[in-house]
Amino acid sequence: MADLKVNIEKVISAPIEVVFDAWLNPKILPKFMMGMPDMPETVVEELDVHEGGSFTFIMDCQGEKLPHSGKYIKISRPDELVFTWVSQNSVVENSTVKLHFTRIDGNKTKISLSHVRFIDEESRSGHEGGWGCILDKLNEVIG
Repeated sequence: MADLKVNIEKVISAPIEVVFDAWLNPKILPKFMMGMPDMPETVVEELDVHEGGSFTFIMDCQGEKLPHSGKYIKISRPDELVFTWVSQNSVVENSTVKLHFTRIDGNKTKISLSHVRFIDEESRSGHEGGWGCILDKLNEVIG
């Protein structure tokens, strides 16, 4: 089932550079990297922002600490961000997230998110909901 994927688009009410930079900012990322509504802020343990650099953060899901990690494959400001993704529900080799940013006008940006390779349909579905929540929260935090 490794070919399963999530594709989501969301318009964020902020300039493209602000939207892109939020994904790499250790002060802003914890405020929106929440896979479910009403989660506490995510704890960023590592954010080594360069191609080949790593990230690790911990989401708190109803008291359960869920580690997430990955490596930055491509950082092309402000158009594209690509990274690997490892979590307890996404441990398939080469699970990858691609974010493409499109300027709509000076104050709006469309994010096209694609996440490929999941253990099974349940994991894919859970990530689809999680990424949707994360993009909604991002718009709330910076929009």
